[in-house]
Amino acid sequence: MKNHDKVALITGAGSGVGRATAIAFLKDGYRAVLAGRRRNALEETIKLSGASADRTLAVICDVTAPVSVAQLFAACKHKFERLDVLFNNAGVSLGGSIEEVSIEDWLTTVATNLSGPFYCTQEAFRLMKTQSPQGGRIINNGSISAYSPRPGSAPYTATKHAIRGLTKSTSLDGRKYNIACSQIDIGNALTEMAAKMTEGVPQADGSLKVEPVMDVENVAKSVLHMASLPLEANVLFMNVMATTMPFVGRG
Repeated sequence: MKNHDKVALITGAGSGVGRATAIAFLKDGYRAVLAGRRRNALEETIKLSGASADRTLAVICDVTAPVSVAQLFAACKHKFERLDVLFNNAGVSLGGSIEEVSIEDWLTTVATNLSGPFYCTQEAFRLMKTQSPQGGRIINNGSISAYSPRPGSAPYTATKHAIRGLTKSTSLDGRKYNIACSQIDIGNALTEMAAKMTEGVPQADGSLKVEPVMDVENVAKSVLHMASLPLEANVLFMNVMATTMPFVGRG
């Protein structure tokens, strides 16, 4: 395992895409702050990576709460003194037929998928603009749902549309501080959240079909590639998807 001085912070690091990405970053030599709601899940991620305690920090964080997010970034600064990469990954997928979606589910989705990344981005800016050398990279977990939604996904799809706008605005506002912003749009990575793809999911024509999936490691490698670029270059948007999923074309 190689080591270097770069620091990454990954939200939702206790499972799925977040866990796979955190492990990939740690194995690539990053020091990493792993944020999530369950300490045992974060510690399991660290154990799976094989990284030493001095190169990792597990922080319980609720991204929907600004105070909790501020404490997360303060912990990052206290231990590692800087931040090079933020992966805004934490999210939920709540939905249903639009007239049946509860207000509670709508507010939870907006708070987690949109407000959370905004709060984290604010704190990342405050740290990245004042550190030396200045700057860093913020990567948002978007979704192909932002431009090709599934039936019954209004809360999730709406927030992912908004994330696309946040990515562009962040990219512009970050220029004067050498902060780059990217977005990865994922299609059918096999995680706990996407396991239903292998059993059958609703299609636009009203049918229920099993969809192809891909190994979540492909997502982790893609995020790591985006992070590996020098700050003079940026992948603004990347789509990584199961090759034969029903996304390109009609169906």
